[in-house]
Amino acid sequence: MRAKASLFEAVGLGLLASLFFAFTFVLNRQMNLSGGSWTWSASLRFMFMLPMLAALLVSRGGLGRVLREMRHQPAPWLVWGTVGFGLFYAPLCYASTFGPSWLVAATWQLTIVAGALLTPLSHGPRPRERRAAEGAGFGIGGLARGLPIRAILFSLVILAGVGLLQLREAGSGPKRDTFLLILFVMIAAFAYPLGNRKMMRHCDDRLSTIERVFGMTLGSMPFWLALAVFSLASAGPPSRSQLAQTFLVALFSGIVATLLFFKATDLVHGDMHRLAAVESTQSGEVVFSLLGGVFVFGDAIPSALGFAGLALVVTGMLLTSLFHARS
Repeated sequence: MRAKASLFEAVGLGLLASLFFAFTFVLNRQMNLSGGSWTWSASLRFMFMLPMLAALLVSRGGLGRVLREMRHQPAPWLVWGTVGFGLFYAPLCYASTFGPSWLVAATWQLTIVAGALLTPLSHGPRPRERRAAEGAGFGIGGLARGLPIRAILFSLVILAGVGLLQLREAGSGPKRDTFLLILFVMIAAFAYPLGNRKMMRHCDDRLSTIERVFGMTLGSMPFWLALAVFSLASAGPPSRSQLAQTFLVALFSGIVATLLFFKATDLVHGDMHRLAAVESTQSGEVVFSLLGGVFVFGDAIPSALGFAGLALVVTGMLLTSLFHARS
């Protein structure tokens, strides 16, 4: 009973996170339309996030603990922080230059399938445990047995919805834009769950959610500083409007949504099937991005086929969550 309560709590937190994550898609698209550089949109978010997270940690007395952890083993933080945040958010910002916010958000649901496919790699045993794990589905010969097959099947419903959206909405525009949008969202969709899961496994409950997010943000900072230097050289300094909007993205999506989502995954990180259910709640971003884009910034309303695709995306999310709740 407690396990089911934990799952419902985790799913609720995941849905709430998807609401705040939607600010990313809507505001990034708005900054692109107003002439802001996507490179500034990406790098400024994490530069704003770092002092916010540091202030939260100082108030909770956890800053020294995470810094000691990072000094002890800096390589995983640099690598997986860059993968989970850098290779996630920079491609996602670039993808937002090729289509409306809700279309990028819908395509982003590929991360649900990516999370399921990455399960054996990100939750496999450590080297010294590999021999014992061969029979448990984590070894090379047991890779397929480590996959949450039913989660992948439910994810196919979401993929069908994304396909309908791309067929009708993106297919009516330049084919190059469609290809680039899908390509860069796909890179982001695999990088985000991989970095998150690898760091969860590395921390092994030694750090809290906020400490882990701060460590990943600090670990990704060389990537963002390099991108900021490139931004200054290629696009000049950001405008006041872009500074304000990226601050809001950092606060709502970078701090509030990320902490909510990572907390949700922490609640179920010991069960790969429940973790897949929590990750499926990100489909809520599609609905929230659609509402924000259409009613706040005047994006075009999807066609009937587009709404059918959106319905499939949300249905896939609900089916996945209900299945894992019953399990």
